[in-house]
Amino acid sequence: MQNDINDLHHGHSFGQDKKRPGEQRTFIVIGITAIMMVVEITAGILFGSMALLADGLHMASHAAALSINAFAYVYARKNANNPVFSFGTGKVNALGGFSGAILLAVFALLMAWESSGRLIEPVEIIFNQAILVAVIGLIVNGISVFILGVHKDDHAHADHSHDHDHNHNHDHQHDHNLKSAYLHVLTDALTSVLAILALLAAKYFGFVWMDPLMGIVGAILVARWSIGLLRSTSAILLDKQVSQSLQGKIKYHIESDGDSQVADLHVWSIGPNIHAAIISVFTRHAWTSEDYKVRLPQDLGLEHISIEVKMIDDPAE
Repeated sequence: MQNDINDLHHGHSFGQDKKRPGEQRTFIVIGITAIMMVVEITAGILFGSMALLADGLHMASHAAALSINAFAYVYARKNANNPVFSFGTGKVNALGGFSGAILLAVFALLMAWESSGRLIEPVEIIFNQAILVAVIGLIVNGISVFILGVHKDDHAHADHSHDHDHNHNHDHQHDHNLKSAYLHVLTDALTSVLAILALLAAKYFGFVWMDPLMGIVGAILVARWSIGLLRSTSAILLDKQVSQSLQGKIKYHIESDGDSQVADLHVWSIGPNIHAAIISVFTRHAWTSEDYKVRLPQDLGLEHISIEVKMIDDPAE
């Protein structure tokens, strides 16, 4: 009897106790960024270069942001079995992504502010040194973008879900924490590309205004990325209902006997590719909640399901 009772209890880690691929990659990128940061700050101090010193401090800000993403991975994994968290620590992933998105927005504002100031009051540019810094930064950030490779993960999840719902509210949520880290290094790479183009235009054609203008363009793009990430992560943190497509699939399988009817349905994300559901069903047959659970395919990502079954005599009631 005791074994039967134990079998009724189940954990709520939902796989969050396992190390995610993005965790190790994020730590590698933090190491690369930190090394480049130290080199640039040291060189800037030794050679009196404000360009090198400024880029080194910029690297430091992104190293701090990436550290938040790394902390989120570790915290979620270490506390995956902590009973204090009702549905595990899956949402820590979204919280890390949300925090990173806020920092991206701050960086975008700073980029726009500094660039606007330089449009009004241009500063002297040491072209050769500035271009060298931008090229080195582009190489380092290109390596970091390759290591994180978030788009490969996104495509893999999208292919696995077989869901072509184009309302941008995907049934299978991606690793938002990894996406946040990816956007931070992509921001650095984009900044370097725009800086190289602007500096070359200024050096060879005299278009000094191109440098701050490209800064504003970069700020707009970063702001757009930030807003997109804020929307997707806040939807998870606020327990927003999943897409109509996934809700429709759940109803279809629950009502597959032609008699049962879903009266109430709540489905929300509790972590990357993990959903919880509370379902109320009306039926004239003596079906149990377990009878309905077995009808739901495993590829829907439903890890925590509560089903209330109500018997009725007249379907019209």
